[in-house]
Amino acid sequence: MGLRPSVSPCPAMKQTLLDLMRMSRICRMVLATCLGSFILVIFYFQSMFQPVMRRNPFAAEGCCRKGSRNALQELYNPTQAEFSAAAVLHQARRDQVADTCRAHSVSSRKRRVLTPSDLKHLVVDEEHELIYCYVPKVACTNWKRVMMVLSGRGKYSDPMEIPSNEAHVPSNLKTLNQYSIPDINHRLKSYLKFLFVREPFERLVSAYRNKFTLRYNTSFHKRYGTKIVRRYRKNATTEALQSGADVKFQEFAEYLVDPGTQREAPLNEHWQTVYSLCHPCHIHYDLVGKYETLEEDANYVLKLAGVGDSLHFPTYAKSTRTTDQMAAMFFNNISSQQQGQLYQLYKLDFLMFNYSIPSYLKLQ
Repeated sequence: MGLRPSVSPCPAMKQTLLDLMRMSRICRMVLATCLGSFILVIFYFQSMFQPVMRRNPFAAEGCCRKGSRNALQELYNPTQAEFSAAAVLHQARRDQVADTCRAHSVSSRKRRVLTPSDLKHLVVDEEHELIYCYVPKVACTNWKRVMMVLSGRGKYSDPMEIPSNEAHVPSNLKTLNQYSIPDINHRLKSYLKFLFVREPFERLVSAYRNKFTLRYNTSFHKRYGTKIVRRYRKNATTEALQSGADVKFQEFAEYLVDPGTQREAPLNEHWQTVYSLCHPCHIHYDLVGKYETLEEDANYVLKLAGVGDSLHFPTYAKSTRTTDQMAAMFFNNISSQQQGQLYQLYKLDFLMFNYSIPSYLKLQ
């Protein structure tokens, strides 16, 4: 059997094969181009979205906040054993307020509905769902500092780095009266509401010492001191009438119990009653802290808010605070009639927050 010689393809078939090879190269190039374009599109959209994510560092927290427990839930249904004992104490304080309000409602003919203007002392922290009613002379400067840290979104970290005058600038904190009525009602229902109180006469004497015995408080001397001297001091000197810088506690007491004082305007917030500043018979406060247990109660609030590990309430100078003994010294300089009238003025605060009648009072 002989061998066949090899046959070379004809020119037409050779050209066809070359065309096919060329087409496959083109397809590969097209595929590579499409894949490269797709990758470029992905990188483009990533570059668009990443800056937005950086500009909003709270986005992750905002998306997950709804599922977490807030301070109000932690107060009424504590998950930590240390909260359970405190919950019993604060329930007793709430009951005391409620009982006093019920008794007062029965004996009082006055009925009123709160308006937004009544809510200017209620500071709101949206981030931690807190509402704090500030009461002057009950550590309110430090509480305002803490609220600035809580609501500042990282602007502040240490409360004591905030100057005291900055803590009292109204625009640095948002108050409940700035919201619409539906938003006010929502926050009153959903946020933890708290206030801090103090023995009423210690607070009153503290206000007197701070506003009328210190030289730098010239605005109070001019606004209130001159009026008090003019009304209640016989044979006042021209200097005293002009400066109002040396108001005596007896004159201050006479001013407070004068029926004409409250007819002309509400009392200044530094000596106004807590009942009138925070409206505890109209607003259900979830937590009533006390000045006498300030650090313990304040840090309890911060733990409920979930920030207790990173933020602590500032300590205060106990050596300068007004004590029961100081209050007794000042009250011994006024008549028993004035003592009784002052007690009637602050009686609801005594009863509502479970403060006993001071032993130094000489009530008629």
